[in-house]
Amino acid sequence: MTKTLVTLKNASILQKDRPILRNVDLEINSGDFCYLIGSTGSGKSSLLKTLYGELPLIKGKGKIVGFDLRKLKTKDIPYLRRKLGIVFQDFKLLTDKNVYENLDFVLRATDWKDKTKRKFRIEEVLTDLDLTDKMYKYPFELSGGEQQRVSIARALLNKPELILADEPTGNLDPETSNDIMKVFKKLNKNGQTMLMATHDYALIYQYPSTTFKCEEGKLYEVQFEID
Repeated sequence: MTKTLVTLKNASILQKDRPILRNVDLEINSGDFCYLIGSTGSGKSSLLKTLYGELPLIKGKGKIVGFDLRKLKTKDIPYLRRKLGIVFQDFKLLTDKNVYENLDFVLRATDWKDKTKRKFRIEEVLTDLDLTDKMYKYPFELSGGEQQRVSIARALLNKPELILADEPTGNLDPETSNDIMKVFKKLNKNGQTMLMATHDYALIYQYPSTTFKCEEGKLYEVQFEID
């Protein structure tokens, strides 16, 4: 059964306290894979930050995974983010912890008190992402692609309803970017809903899907001609 996970209606998206996108209408349903494109400064990251509660929604209507963005309180944000998986361009791994400890840190922070259950879940996501042999490696011992796969594993730990990815291939070479996209598409095929901001049009041509563009203060759907 399809479930609507994101709804924005006539929303204004802020950047440095001023509207950068106006009258935004957006709907994302369970199982969708959507791209978000646009030039630097067009509002892609600000839109994602609004969805995960870092920026306030002060005009229009917005709901994400059951949370009303207009009514979102600071105390609600950790609970919202437990239902989201967030993947960043720069990985944001804890450099003084190995892969297992990075993931265990997240589970402990989200009230997984049972050590055995934490271990099982960590091994589960690392197996899914072909990372079991990297479990006790530190970030500096991993390639960029491996670090990004660890950050994807981290995003999957709490079985999120929606993954938000902000330029997840931005620091990677084309071949590694392609590998990461294969991971994302496999997750989507298995039912994971995703919204991915990117500037890499080559990936969109190779893996076409619903695409929204931020441009001149507006958000609209665009079609890519596939050769």
